[in-house]
Amino acid sequence: MQVKETVADGLKHEFQVSLPAAEIDAKVDARLADMKDKVRINGFRPGKVPVAHLKKVYGRSVAAETLEQMIRDTNAQIFSERGFRLATEPKVTMPTEEKEIEAILAGASDLNYSVAIEVVPAIQLADFKTFTIEKPVADVSEADVDEAIKRIADQNRPYEAKGDGAKVENGDRVTVSFKGTIDGTAFDGGTAEDIQVVIGSGSFIPGFEEQLVGIGEGETRTLKVSFPTNYAAANLAGKAAEFETTATKIEAAKDAVIDDEFAKTLGLESLDKLKEIMRERLTQEFAGATRQRVKRILLDRLDEAHRFDPPPSLVDEEFNLMWNSIKAEMESGGKTFADENTTEDAAKEEYRKIADRRVRLGLVLSEIGDKNKITVTDDEVSRAVVDRARQMPGREKEVWDFYRKNPNALAQLRAPIYEDKVVDFILELANVTDKKVSREELYKDDDEKSAA
Repeated sequence: MQVKETVADGLKHEFQVSLPAAEIDAKVDARLADMKDKVRINGFRPGKVPVAHLKKVYGRSVAAETLEQMIRDTNAQIFSERGFRLATEPKVTMPTEEKEIEAILAGASDLNYSVAIEVVPAIQLADFKTFTIEKPVADVSEADVDEAIKRIADQNRPYEAKGDGAKVENGDRVTVSFKGTIDGTAFDGGTAEDIQVVIGSGSFIPGFEEQLVGIGEGETRTLKVSFPTNYAAANLAGKAAEFETTATKIEAAKDAVIDDEFAKTLGLESLDKLKEIMRERLTQEFAGATRQRVKRILLDRLDEAHRFDPPPSLVDEEFNLMWNSIKAEMESGGKTFADENTTEDAAKEEYRKIADRRVRLGLVLSEIGDKNKITVTDDEVSRAVVDRARQMPGREKEVWDFYRKNPNALAQLRAPIYEDKVVDFILELANVTDKKVSREELYKDDDEKSAA
């Protein structure tokens, strides 16, 4: 075997490799000899088939399999001897001339091929004991509990008829019957009877609820609206429609009385029990928000402490995934880059920076995990599958079968578990101190991102 490095450009390397015909032929003969006791050919007793005859029958296919294995083994040796960690699969370039290929398979010619790779750079890990992280912690107050219960009460508030001569106002619930048409023709799903609409809820297509304000009981109006461009039914998306709508009942919302009776409507024995449950739920939510804030702070520290050029192909792959998703989302929503106060070039530059950061952090976390033998067990992955299945009552077996038959889907479950275990490992070493904050401060970053 002869190996010559022809390209050494940063993280990119390329090698020219030559495998002698004699070595190829010897390995082919060894594999054929191993087949003697395993194949049956008419006219020969088991184990007595001459290798020369086997070579005549199976020589070409065995040679192809042997070459494939030899290339894999040779490449692995090349990379191992140089301490390379591959960023992507090796790109092997083989001879293409038919005569040359036939000569190689026949053992009459050396195999000369090239292999191009992109490697992961050496990563010098920071001393995590020097990291200082403030962990924002918020206590659940009585006001938080009361506010959460009030939201539930608002979602379950009662309605009562407004009476004769009443007109629909914002917040009212109106029962309507309607018939929709497009260019004067009725369409599937456009006709309904006795549908309840809460004005201002935004549960109907834009413009529908607003045009019901001021309508009276028994009154009929023609509402003119347009379906959103990203509407689920493609045959209706973006089209203008008219709905001949009649209001049959108008009701005003009443304030729900928050007491033991209200708690009982939710299946609980008392208001105190409802408060207890809400406090537990909010405590879990606050803990989750704290975890996300701490993780975000830690990832920022890791980003600052590990500056290196990641493999370009990995950055390109991550960028393309994000960019295709962004483009599809904008197209479905009918938005342009101008709507976002930016340009396509500026957006591409920003998302490429994000891709660079994601790849670097992924490599850093992987390096930390490898060096500290952090692994994800099959039991941990199974528990994650069970959690997913519980989120889809009645379809548990379907979810389980999906993950059992899709290794890539399982890998997607394994990745965040691995990341969290590495994060926990670093936090054990770092100097983490609690910082009491209000609920508003705890969720401040998320609120700002939502507003943006």
